[in-house]
Amino acid sequence: MTPGINMEFCRCEDLSFAAGVERAAGIGYRVIEPMVHNGRELLSEAGYFHSVSMDEDPYDVLDICEKYGVVCSGLSAHTPLMRPEIAVPYLEKAIRFAKVLGAPVVNTDEGIRPPWLDDTEIWYAMQYTLKKVLHVAERYGISIGIEPHQSLSKTTEGLLRIATLVESPMLKVNYDTGNAFLGGEDPYDGLAAVASRVIHMHAKDISIQHAEAEKGKVTGTPVGCACGDGVIDWKRVVGILKGAGFDGVLSVECGTPAQAVRSLAHLNEVLAHA
Repeated sequence: MTPGINMEFCRCEDLSFAAGVERAAGIGYRVIEPMVHNGRELLSEAGYFHSVSMDEDPYDVLDICEKYGVVCSGLSAHTPLMRPEIAVPYLEKAIRFAKVLGAPVVNTDEGIRPPWLDDTEIWYAMQYTLKKVLHVAERYGISIGIEPHQSLSKTTEGLLRIATLVESPMLKVNYDTGNAFLGGEDPYDGLAAVASRVIHMHAKDISIQHAEAEKGKVTGTPVGCACGDGVIDWKRVVGILKGAGFDGVLSVECGTPAQAVRSLAHLNEVLAHA
């Protein structure tokens, strides 16, 4: 297992993707998880936001990664699976982008539920999206990682149901310990239940104050605190993953570069004694 960093860590400093990659490499990370978006938006274009437009040439993005000696563990490409008109072209584009970057997985979730779909229709909509997208994913050898992050996937039962809507070797799980905890699940039981399907991990810790304020009230959170500073037992998490044969990336999702520094030190210590 290897620690990595989700590029959200530099959002608080209004850094561009290239500046964020340089920052991550300077801290000591050799694996990053970029966030991608469609089209053009002001903050990224002006260099104040780390997200990368998929209208860019992916080889230009790869050049930046190679310049600073990092590789990509996956792409953060969240889009509403329950809305095929949005999700299908978005994820297909992300798959092609990921292939160039050498990122083995595109991470997503079901998104906010559209009010016009009933309790039965939501599953058919997601199944259609995944079936169409996985046809492309299988051709490119890129997995789709379903993350616990919304009203359905916040539970282990819901996460597993989404992750088994289509029979495909490329339909996997991107487990997020922090989201599972805040959603009201036991993150260790939840991880154990999906461990055989996990291809990528979001190493998200939750501070005690954050836990007291939001546990059971939200379906997730953009970033957590530094790994080791919060409620998540990383030795236990690594033990579960190791028992399942996982040897992938623990992609840290924290809110500041200082937290990224402490997370890397803590995870390296845990992994050294695993």
